[in-house]
Amino acid sequence: MISITVTALVFGVIFLAELPDKTALAGLVLGTRYRASYVFAGVAAAFLLHVVLAVAAGSVLTLLPQQIVHAITGVLFLGGAAVLLMKKDEDEEEIRKPAGQSFWKVAGTGFMLILVAEFGDLTQIMTANLAARYDDPVSVGLGAVLGLWAVAGLGIVGGKALMKRVPLRLITQIAALLMLGLGVWSLYEAVAG
Repeated sequence: MISITVTALVFGVIFLAELPDKTALAGLVLGTRYRASYVFAGVAAAFLLHVVLAVAAGSVLTLLPQQIVHAITGVLFLGGAAVLLMKKDEDEEEIRKPAGQSFWKVAGTGFMLILVAEFGDLTQIMTANLAARYDDPVSVGLGAVLGLWAVAGLGIVGGKALMKRVPLRLITQIAALLMLGLGVWSLYEAVAG
């Protein structure tokens, strides 16, 4: 059964953490050069693969005693918040242009770009932490993949307009605050449990 609460929480955390990431800018660049649906198909497939791997890793952590899991996820969330707060603004990177506009070339470029750029990324680590924290792989996976797809869609279709209206630094600070709260709560449960 899917928990709407866990799915919504994971969606919010992953969405906010991914917004200031380089992949939103990469999606924006690819989306301005190529058919948006082709780009999204490749990017969405890569994010789905990343979420499956992250949820599997997080599910392995649930085999440990709960206090240890809470302590580990608490420390990792606090570390993630620190990474977000100390991260410098990312510049738009030049992306190689596929030779043609065929679906497979454009989607393949988007897939490979995200697959490489996001491997071991903060949101993948956060997804694993959330899977361990909530022991609900389906709800966590659904929230994470929807959050990543939403950011990819925004980046591809309307990223430029969003970034003009909402300062990137504010988005990063909100994501860090959420992660800080989750980290403190997890550490509290580790000590109190």
